Amino acid sequence: MKILFVCHGNICRSPMAEFILKALVKARGMEDDYHIESAAVSTEELGNPIYPPAKRCLSQHGVWFDPAKRARQITRSDYARFDRIICMDASNLRLIKRIIPDDPEGKIHLLMSYHGYGRDVADPWYTGDFETTFQDILEGCESMLDGRDFI
Repeated sequence: MKILFVCHGNICRSPMAEFILKALVKARGMEDDYHIESAAVSTEELGNPIYPPAKRCLSQHGVWFDPAKRARQITRSDYARFDRIICMDASNLRLIKRIIPDDPEGKIHLLMSYHGYGRDVADPWYTGDFETTFQDILEGCESMLDGRDFI
């Protein structure tokens, strides 16, 4: 399964989701079954590393992250490369249509839809609450791995 997480800038939520899911699949002995990446819908943070408070939050939870990770923008070719493209909020869903206008295979949806919510993962860039974001992402990723269908 190839999964691409997407948020606005690819410096907070989507890299957090990338490394949280990598930790979960490693803990379940499923590393060989998954390829996980993250990207942005915007160009605002291209080339920038994970935002320091996001790194701190991951570290506090014992989640390894690649310090060389740099923000990149999603491309049209990513649609063919990935089985699922998981957005963090409704704004990401709207903006992704500029890059990938059609979703004939139903690959693009919200992370929290796996946990039974049609809501966004709050952006800690604005809220400053990285812990709540971490917990939302963890719940969404666990539900996805448990095979729950999105709503």
